[in-house]
Amino acid sequence: MKASPAEQQELLRLQSIDTRLAQLAHRLGALPQTAPLAELAQRDTAVRGTRAEAVGVLEDAKAELARLESDVALVEARMTRDSERLQHTSSVKDVTALEAELASLAKRRSDLEDQELVVMERVEEAEVAVSSIDLQRAAIVTEVTALEAERDEAAGTLAVEREQTERDREVVAAGVPAVLLAFYEQRRAKGAGVGAALLRQRTCGGCTMTLTGSDLESVRRSAPDDVVQCPECDRILVRTDESGL
Repeated sequence: MKASPAEQQELLRLQSIDTRLAQLAHRLGALPQTAPLAELAQRDTAVRGTRAEAVGVLEDAKAELARLESDVALVEARMTRDSERLQHTSSVKDVTALEAELASLAKRRSDLEDQELVVMERVEEAEVAVSSIDLQRAAIVTEVTALEAERDEAAGTLAVEREQTERDREVVAAGVPAVLLAFYEQRRAKGAGVGAALLRQRTCGGCTMTLTGSDLESVRRSAPDDVVQCPECDRILVRTDESGL
């Protein structure tokens, strides 16, 4: 392949821009906020699981309290009914039976009210636990919001720089012959993002191999407009006054 030395040197400008674009892509994908945000997401998932368990405990306690309250209401309704019957009966036998039942019901109500107090304490404890977890989640949300704002600002700055760099690339690529540009792109795809490298002091800037012997002689014999490649990494070698040939 043939290309003027000036056209070949444009590949170095293009490579520099492509390297910069790769660096920007890496920085966009590895913003310092990414890892903390991922950790916070894991923490939030764990806290949400803990909250679900705490809410389950709270709901169970509330359900038990509601059952006890219902039982107390039933006992009180029976006590009211028996008290009314007691006031309207003159039978000694009925009076005795009703008084005995009222005493039993009073004991039953007292026992239920004691249980209510215990369960009410459980409800309060469960509510405190849920509130504490909600505070943890709120703190996580605050951290996430701050980190996302920092990330978005950093990403926006990098995106602007990337857009400008992409425009610069279009300008430089437009000055490279289509055939040479296609060959460069082919080498870059196979060369881990590096398609052209400066040959400085007989050393390839792509793989750092120093040319010697027949490889060096082959490059020396090549015409200035010959597009030569590194015998080691196969990247395009751009020769300049620094090449030491």
